[in-house]
Amino acid sequence: MPKMKTHKGTKKRFRLSGSGKAKHRQSGTSHLQSRMSSKRKRNLRGTTVADKTLNKMITRALNGNGY
Repeated sequence: MPKMKTHKGTKKRFRLSGSGKAKHRQSGTSHLQSRMSSKRKRNLRGTTVADKTLNKMITRALNGNGY
């Protein structure tokens, strides 16, 4: 059987941490920020951990298996 391919859209959006959690950039940071307060923009910086219910799907799409 051939190897499972990595899902390229998922690869661009998520990274796996050392413990296997999926990290991603927060939404709302690319444009239309003139209406946002500085506090809101500041809190959207950096990466966050994706919800644990999505973790199995994300790791399967990245690695080709569910583990």
